Amino acid sequence: MNKVKTSSLRPGQVFSAAVFSEGNNMLTPGMTPIKQRDIDLLNTWAIEFVATEGEVVDIDAKPPERNVPVVPAEAVSFSINEVRQNSGPYRTYKTLIERLNSVILAIKAGDDVQMRAIDNIATQLLQEFKNYPDSYIGFILGGEVSGHELAKSSVNTAILSALIAQELKLPHHKIHHIVAGALIHDVGMIRLSKGITEKKGGLSDLELEQIKSHPMYTSKIVTKELFGPNEVNLIALHHHERWDGQGYPDKLVGYAIDIGARIVSVADAFEAMVSKKSYRNSMVGYQAIKNLMADNARRFDPAVIIAFTKIMGIYPIGSIVRLSNFSVARVISINSEVPLRPVVQMLIDEKGKPYDAKNEVTIDLLSDKKLFIKNAIDPGEYNETNV
Repeated sequence: MNKVKTSSLRPGQVFSAAVFSEGNNMLTPGMTPIKQRDIDLLNTWAIEFVATEGEVVDIDAKPPERNVPVVPAEAVSFSINEVRQNSGPYRTYKTLIERLNSVILAIKAGDDVQMRAIDNIATQLLQEFKNYPDSYIGFILGGEVSGHELAKSSVNTAILSALIAQELKLPHHKIHHIVAGALIHDVGMIRLSKGITEKKGGLSDLELEQIKSHPMYTSKIVTKELFGPNEVNLIALHHHERWDGQGYPDKLVGYAIDIGARIVSVADAFEAMVSKKSYRNSMVGYQAIKNLMADNARRFDPAVIIAFTKIMGIYPIGSIVRLSNFSVARVISINSEVPLRPVVQMLIDEKGKPYDAKNEVTIDLLSDKKLFIKNAIDPGEYNETNV
C-alpha cells in the first residue's frame, strides 16, 4: 500500500485502485473521482494519510463494471414484521405521530389548543426515547410509518433534537423546550396552500418566498394561539437561520441564534435528507451525515454537527451496509472513537444466503480488521415486501 497525504488530495482525482482510510475503510473505489465531501470528511476526523495500491490516472477514465450479488429484499428490509418484534417502542412511535397529528389538525381547524398538549407529547417522547434510543433512530431511517407527513417529520426531528441536546449536556428543562419546539417548528406550513407544500418538482421564486414565511406563521401560532414560552418561539422563528448569517427571517449570525434553534436546524436537515418527500427520494443515513460534515460552518453550528456526528456515527444505527466480502449487515452500535468501524448484525453472508434470525451474528468491525464497509444500502429500496 502506498501512503498519500490527505493534504495532497484534490476533488476529481482518480486512482487506479481503491483508496482507503483508517486501515481498511474504503474512502472511494478505484477509477472513481474523489469528491470534496470525501476530503472534508478526512479533515474533520483529522486523518492525515490515506492508502492505495493504485496511482493517479486520467480523470476521464471510467470505472470497470462489477458483478455485485443481488441482495434478497426479504433479508434486509426494515419491514414492519421485523419492527414488530419490538412492538412496544414501535407502537409508541406511531402513537406520538398520531397524537401530534391530532394537535396539528385541531390548530388548522381553529380549535382552542393549549401549549400543554405539545408539552405532554414532549414528555412522553423523552420518557420513551430514554429507554429505546436505538429503536427510534432505526424507525427514522427505516421510514416505516406512512401518512401524517408533517407530524411524522416533526416527531423525527424532535427525537434527533433530543439526542443532540443530551449529548451537549443541556439541562433537563432546556431539553424539554427544545423537544417541544421541534414538535411544533413547522406547524406554520398549515397556513400555506397545498399547491405549494405538496407540489412535485421545483418551486418558483414566488413560491419559495411563501415557503420562507412559514417560521413567522409558526411563531404567531406559538405566541398568539398556544401562548407558548419564548424558548419554544425562538425555535419556531429561527430554525432556518444560518451560522453564516445568510438564513431567514432575521439573518442572525452564529451565537445570536438560540441554541435550541441551532439544534433543531441540524436535526431538521438530517430528517429531511433521509425521508422521502413528494419532490425527491430519500438519502441513506451515511450520505446525509457526510453532507452535514461538509457544511464547513456555513449553515450549521460546528459544535452541534460534531455532537450529532459523534452520537450517530458515519453509518448511523439502523443503516444497512455492504461489507468488503459482499455480505450485508445492519449497524447496531457505534464506535465513537472510530466511526467508520461500527458493530454490525449480519443479515446475508458473502454467498447471498440470509442468516438465521434466531441465531444472531454480530461483528465488531473495530476488532475484525479483515472486514470493512464498502457502501451503505438504501433501506427504502426494500420496504415494499409483503407483510
